[in-house]
Amino acid sequence: MRTVHVLMLRDVHLLDMAGPVQAFYEATSLGGDYELRFCASEPSIRTAQGLTMSGLSQPGEVGPDDIVLVPGMDSRTLSRPVPAPHAWLREAQAAGARICSICTGAFPLGQAGLLDGRTCTTHWKLAERLQRSYPNARVVQNRLFARDGNVVTSAGETSGIDMALALLEEDHGPHLVGRVAREMVVYLRREGEREQTSVFLEHRTHLHEGVHRVQDWLVAHADRNPTLEELARIAAMSPRNLTRVFRQATGITLKTFGHRIKLQVARDLLNDRRRTLDSVAASCGFRDPRQLRRLFRDTFGQSPSEFRDHATRASAR
Repeated sequence: MRTVHVLMLRDVHLLDMAGPVQAFYEATSLGGDYELRFCASEPSIRTAQGLTMSGLSQPGEVGPDDIVLVPGMDSRTLSRPVPAPHAWLREAQAAGARICSICTGAFPLGQAGLLDGRTCTTHWKLAERLQRSYPNARVVQNRLFARDGNVVTSAGETSGIDMALALLEEDHGPHLVGRVAREMVVYLRREGEREQTSVFLEHRTHLHEGVHRVQDWLVAHADRNPTLEELARIAAMSPRNLTRVFRQATGITLKTFGHRIKLQVARDLLNDRRRTLDSVAASCGFRDPRQLRRLFRDTFGQSPSEFRDHATRASAR
């Protein structure tokens, strides 16, 4: 069980806190393993929106598998040092926990010295101020979130949800993240070399429940090759109507969507060097490794082995 320590500071913004917290809450209800713990240096605090939060615990011991969330505060409080448990944050980071800030939550991380020499970000209005305040940090702008080691900083508000979804994917993979994002009706964003959108969430902006059911089934059963008639029964419509409505709702064909799901699962499985290409192909419902190689190269511009070699080199950096 991983503990998510939510550090509640004075004048905290409710959405900065609630968005990521909801993501971890949904993940737990869908099979994740998170315990939410709300802590503060005082038993109650007043949020920027005027709501008083009480019954808060003192910051406690943090383990290497835990996550510390530092939601942002009203930016007007930045004219003076933020009263935060800086020593506790340093100890949590040293223990190996992931230390994650939302918006102005980056400032107490800076005060604790956790941004020195690290790439980080914050709300676009405050990026220059963060750089001036902590000149040893490498502040990047126009980023939803930035990760450097076990310190993750996000731009604010809904980007905190994007950050939380990326952390969930690290822990439990894309299938769980897709289900969490579907529950929250949000899109997944990633950083660095990874795609800015997730194939599990693309083409989901429509409101057609039958098509959503088919998409959910295809995501959950990437190893299967259903007939059009089987998918039509899931959608509760005729095969001909499903073909027409699916393309109308998503902008792509059923076959294309199914292949994209299989290829994304294949990419995830290829990160496990113990898996053979035959095993990966079978787990994704491809006829044989040859079909996987062809579709993989057509889609990603490289063979599965080239992708695997590149991923290995990247993880070693």
